[in-house]
Formats: sequence, structure tokens, C-alpha cells
Amino acid sequence: MMKLFRMLKPYRVGVVFVLLAVFVQALTELFLPTLMADIVDDGIAKGDIPYIWQIGGLMLGVALVGMACSIVASYLSAKVSMGFGRDLRSRVFSHAQRFTLKEFDKFGTASLITRTTNDITQVQQVLIMLLRMMAMAPMMMIGGIIMAVSKDAKLSLVLVVVIPVLALLILVLGRSALPLFKAMQKKIDKLNLVLRENLTGIRVIRAFGREDSERKRFDASSADLMETAIKVNKLMAAMMPAMMLILNFSTIAIIWYGSHRIDAGEMELGNLMAFIQYAMQILFSLIMVSIIFVMVPRASVSAGRINEVLDAVPDIKDSRSPKSVSERGHLEFRDVSFSYEGAEAPAIEHISFEARPGEVTALIGGTGSGKSTLVNLIPRFYDVSSGSILVDGADIRELPQEALRQKVGYVPQKALLFTGSVEENIRYGKEDATDEEVREAARIAQAAEFIDGLEEGYGAPVSQGGSNLSGGQKQRLSIARALVRRPEIYIFDDSFSALDFKTDAKLRAALKTEINDATVLMVAQRVSTVMDADRIIVLDQGRIAGMGTHNELMRTSEVYREIVSSQLSEEELGAQVGGNVHE
Repeated sequence: MMKLFRMLKPYRVGVVFVLLAVFVQALTELFLPTLMADIVDDGIAKGDIPYIWQIGGLMLGVALVGMACSIVASYLSAKVSMGFGRDLRSRVFSHAQRFTLKEFDKFGTASLITRTTNDITQVQQVLIMLLRMMAMAPMMMIGGIIMAVSKDAKLSLVLVVVIPVLALLILVLGRSALPLFKAMQKKIDKLNLVLRENLTGIRVIRAFGREDSERKRFDASSADLMETAIKVNKLMAAMMPAMMLILNFSTIAIIWYGSHRIDAGEMELGNLMAFIQYAMQILFSLIMVSIIFVMVPRASVSAGRINEVLDAVPDIKDSRSPKSVSERGHLEFRDVSFSYEGAEAPAIEHISFEARPGEVTALIGGTGSGKSTLVNLIPRFYDVSSGSILVDGADIRELPQEALRQKVGYVPQKALLFTGSVEENIRYGKEDATDEEVREAARIAQAAEFIDGLEEGYGAPVSQGGSNLSGGQKQRLSIARALVRRPEIYIFDDSFSALDFKTDAKLRAALKTEINDATVLMVAQRVSTVMDADRIIVLDQGRIAGMGTHNELMRTSEVYREIVSSQLSEEELGAQVGGNVHE
């Protein structure tokens, strides 16, 4: 946790003022019992009314100073901790944005959300307590012991017995709670995962009538968390009664022993009253420490989880010395292989091909053949296991990630839109795009017609994830988002799957006309989408099973012919074969 608290440097002035305010507050609280003893021994016992008013006024002034310091300390500690929490959340979020997909796979989305929200909140709450209670407790304890001994050294022997007993109780309960707090955070992760899957997959759950089973799964996860939380709270609930019991027995012992000393003329009544208050301050300072011990174990677990994120080094690092290049948009794979972490076999193996500006290179193959994996390597979502990928003659590992991704217009397999307007979602691809550029991108993507039909046009709202749009509309907006930035390389990862054949054909024709100076990679399942490509790469089990034009592959690739025959009718297939023979 101390590693995270290094981020408090910008708030060191606030921390210093909090500690000063707490110190003054502690002094005022330690001074009040002595003043009260003076009133009893020198004022009430002697019937000196002016002295009572004088010391009483002084007590009131001291109390007001203590109250003011308490307010200042509360305000500043809250301000420091909230600022710290904001900065820490920003740092975790910024660091996570640099993660590759490998790190996201390692931590999991649900866990990253928990670490950025719940875990940071735990640390933030403990920081407030540390600034107030942890600073106040030792001051009150040390000051209380000094003042108690000054009132009566022999009576202080009671505290010598009580303090170690309380300290041992706190230590035992704290150590018992730590593993339970670790388990709680992991179970919060699991609960978040189940909740996230249910909310994002609600359509599938309802379609298959699995609401009851999902409810049971959520209840089981929630009950598991509840059981652990109850165990922790039982421990913590036992702490306070045990402490109060020790506190009350201590008070009885002090009064009993003190009364004998008063009777023997060795102590005055006012000093006994002050001693009791100092004893209470000492014991309550230990209770403050016990409360911190309730929070610190959980916060230390949370801090460890946050540090795991901050200490994670992204698998992909930027190069400091990008090469200068001449040709723009030239893409080359040289004997590229890639394996996912923990996988038994490579996802793709020995992939080599070139894609040049002005050409459309299509990737086709069965499910799991490695098409999406291959295109995900180009923007460096993952790094190749072996071989190299070159863009404009430079290995992409030698290019800064930002510079590389500026060259790429990526349309993912699953169209993802953000909350906002239609225009904002298109402009996401190029922040400074003009209205004309936005509309031109929508026209090429065949989205202009449905956008113009919306009541608010380009200002029409888009719900979270684009839930108020159809699949085809979301895909066309995703394509427009890539088109508006006018990159050197376009990657369409099965981005036409939700389009009807007519829209698909119009879109491909528009792309061929409008972006003929860029390199286009097109992943597709439909043969009709790839037939006109300049180069078709057939993937089978992660390897290239054929490469060439449609007509060439019909003659040379059995895998491609199988794909074609599974999609085209006998008449269409006969026409294709006839065309090949005629050639």
C-alpha cells in the first residue's frame, strides 16, 4: 500500500496541514481533563467561583479550538483522499489502455473493472482513516500515558496490564481477517463477471429460456460472497464487545484502586477523574487502531491488486527509432506464426504474402482457420510469435504503435458503437473530420440513406453499444468510422456479414472506386464478397491452403472449391466451372 501512497506527493501540503490540525486537536483533548481536575480540586473543593468561571472559559476556548481543528482535518483529509483516488483511477485506466489483448485476457474485463472501482475505493477510505485516526491514535496514546503517569504513576500500573491485552486482541483478529478479505475481493470479481455476462448476454439468455439457471448462478455467486462477508463481520463484531468489556473492567479497576489512594490521602478527586479520562483516551486510541485493522487488511489486498495492474508490463513496447519509408500502405507477411498464450497449437503458421496499395486482398476459410487472428496482428493487438510483418518496408515492431495504427482503418468483426450521436461515432475515426468528410464516409459506407431517414439525422442518439440500431446499420457506421480517417490500410474483419447481398455489392463497388489508392484486407465468410478481390488467401487450420484469384483457386484449391460448392447453387457452380474451362 505504501507504494501507492507515493502518489500523495502532489498533496503533501494538504497532508502536512491535516497532521498539524490533528496534532493540535490531540493537544486540546489531552489538556481538557487537566483543566477539569483543576476546577474540581481548586475551584469546587475550595468554593472559588471566579476560578471555576475562569478555568471553565478556558476549557470552552480549548474545546472550540479542538472543534475547529477537527473540521479542518476532516475537510482536508477528504479532499486529499478524493484527489488521490481520482489520480489513481486515472493512472490505472491510462495504464490499462496500453495493455495488449494478452494482458486483458490475463486479468479479465470484470476484474479490471473491480480493481478500478471497488479496490480503489477501499484504499481511498483507508487513506481518510489513516490521515485522521492513525495520526490521532498514537498522539492520544502517548500523550495520554504521559498525562496519566503525571497524575498518578502507581495507578498507571492498571494500564500496563490492559494495553498489551487489547493490542494482542487486535493483532489476532487482524491476522484472522486478512485471508478472508483476499477471498472477498476475488468473489467480488466473480460476481461482477456473472453480472456482466448476464447483462451483455440477455438476448441469448431469453432466447434459450435460461433466466432461471442464470438467476441461480448469480444467487450462488452472491451467496458465496455473502458467506465470506459474514465470517469477516463475525470476527469484527466480536472485536468491539470484547474491547468494551476490557474497557469497562479497566474503569472499575481504576476507580477501585483510585478510591483507596484518595482515602489514603495520596491522590485528589480531580486527579482521579482526569486519570479516568486519560485512561479512556488511551483505550479509545487502541479502539481506533482496531477499526483501522478492520479496514487495512482489506485495503492492503485491494492495493496489491491495483499494483498488479500498474506493475504489469505491456507485452508490446514502442520502438524509439522508426524507419523512414517510401511506399505508403504496402503490407507484407514474412513466415508469420502466432500462438495464443497457453494454447497447444499455433493459431496461424508460416503465413507469407504481400498486399499492395490499390489491391483488395481477401481472406476466406472455415471457422477457426485463423482469419481474425491474422488481421489482429497487423495493428499489433498481439505480437507475432515468429516471423515478421512489414508495413511500408518497416517491421511493425520498429514503429510506434500510434504511428502504426494511424495507418490502419480497422472494422472489427463485432460492430461496436459508443454512446453519443451518429455523427460522433463516425467522427471517432478522425476527431477533426469536417461535416463534409463525415457525410462522404457515410455515403461510401451505404449509411447515408438510413441516417437521413432518422428524425435527427446525423445528430440522432446512439444508445450504449448501438442497441437502438440494427446489425446492418451498426456495421455500416463502423465502416464509415474507418473510412473517415482515410488510412493507408483498411481491415474489414467479416464486416459485411449483417448486410444484404444488394447493400454488400453496392458497398464493395463504392469501396473499389473511392479507396483505390489504399491497401484493403477483407475477411469474409461469403464467397460472393471475395470473388472480385485481386487476391484471395484461403486459410485452413492456420495455414495457407491456396492463394490467387477466384478463377485460379477454382482450378487449384480443393479447400476453396469446397467453400464455393457449400455456398453456390449447382447452376452458379456450373457457370463458374464453365467460365474456368472457357478460359
